[in-house]
This record gives sequence, structure tokens and C-alpha cells, in this order.
Amino acid sequence: MDAANKKRLKRIKTLLTVICILLLLVGSALVTQVSFTDLWNGLPNMGTLLGEMFPPDWSYFGYVTQPMLETIRMAVLGTTFGGIIAIPVALLSSSNVIRIPVIYQISRFIMNLIRTIPELLLAALFVPIFGIGEIPGIAAITVFSFGIIAKLTFESIEAIDPGPLEAMTAVGANKVQWIFFGVIPQVMAHYMSYFLYSFEINIRAAAILGYVGAGGIGLVLSNALSFFQYNQVLTIIIYTLIVVLIIDAVSNKIREKLL
Repeated sequence: MDAANKKRLKRIKTLLTVICILLLLVGSALVTQVSFTDLWNGLPNMGTLLGEMFPPDWSYFGYVTQPMLETIRMAVLGTTFGGIIAIPVALLSSSNVIRIPVIYQISRFIMNLIRTIPELLLAALFVPIFGIGEIPGIAAITVFSFGIIAKLTFESIEAIDPGPLEAMTAVGANKVQWIFFGVIPQVMAHYMSYFLYSFEINIRAAAILGYVGAGGIGLVLSNALSFFQYNQVLTIIIYTLIVVLIIDAVSNKIREKLL
């Protein structure tokens, strides 16, 4: 095939790809009944809502400090518990650590299954079990963090350098020594980076778990919206934004040092 025909085929593939994407977008818009007219007509209402939010109720900052601390505690505990549980599952899911296909395939299936369930749904499931408060939020974040950290750590383990492992095997190291001195040192920095990344996500997620009764700042936000206290809603948003930005900045610095 000459260069001209290859170029023509490439253009045809690009054109077909663009057409497929456009058809997908148009079809999705029709099925979901997206209407730019409704969006345009709703702009004045959005302006009215923003007008009711300003100025924020700065005195409300003192009231939401305690719920914000609850949210941070939920994220810290949930991420920690999830990170701890993720370690053995990530090891069991790695084919270069566990040579038995049945074991690592089952571990991967469980890990992928858990990752399909969003935090909000998990919290909604745990609230009837544990009642309204921080416990269902911590449980939901634990399960969600486990899915993220286990998946990323397992992929890092699969990509480690096999050289040190082969050398340890040659000198008669047992499986426990093989893992502790050959596998973990190679993935520890990546694991901590994934842990911090998950913590960043969980701070944001914990802020909305209160909508299903999981406590924290989300519960206060839900109450403020229910009573149309939009100036207090803006205060909560600003407070949450400040906390998230600070945590993101600190977490990014730590991850840069690790990697």
C-alpha cells in the first residue's frame, strides 16, 4: 500500500471517528432531553440564587467548624482503614507475587466489584445499619478508599523490577521475606502517593455524605439548603473550598517528595 492510500485511509478513519462521536453526543442529548432553551430560560433564576447567596454569613464560620472537623476525621479514618485493608488484597491480586491464578483472579474480581459502588450509595447502605452519624461515613470511605488504593497498588506491584526478587529467591528467602524486603520497598513510595491521593478525594466526598445522614459538613449543608439559607450555603462552600485547597497543597508537596 502506497503512502497516498495510507493517508486516505487515515483520513477516513478520523472522519468516521468524529461522526461516531457526534452521533453519540446527539443521541445522548436526545435521550437525556438536554435543552439549551431551558438552560437559557433558567439563567435568570440562577442569577437570583446567586444574589441570595451574597453576602455570605461570615458569623456562620464558627458554627460549621465542628462539622468540618468531623468531615476531616471521617476522611482520615476512612482512608487509613481502607489503605490498611488494601495492602494484603493488592498483594493477593498480583500475579508476580501470587502464582496461583484462582487466588489472584478472585482477589481482582472482589477489588473491581467494590470499586463499582460509589461512596454516596455506600453511605446510604451503611446509615440504616449504623444509624445517622460519622460511623456510616467512615465505613463508606473505608470501602471506597480500599478499592482505589488496592487497584493502584496492585498495578504498581505488577510493574516492579523482578531482579531483586529473583536474587532473594536464589539465596533461599522465604515468601514473607520476599514480600517485605523485595516487593514492599519498591512500591512503598507509590503506595503512600496513592494513599494521599485517595485522602484528597475523600475530603471532597465526605463533604456530601451528610446528604444521606452520614454526618459532617454535608449534613449542615443539606439543612441549610432545606431552609433556603443560601448565604449560609455560600459560607459552607467557601469554608470547604479553603480546607480542600490547603489539604491539596500539602498533599501535593508530600507526594512530590515521595516520588
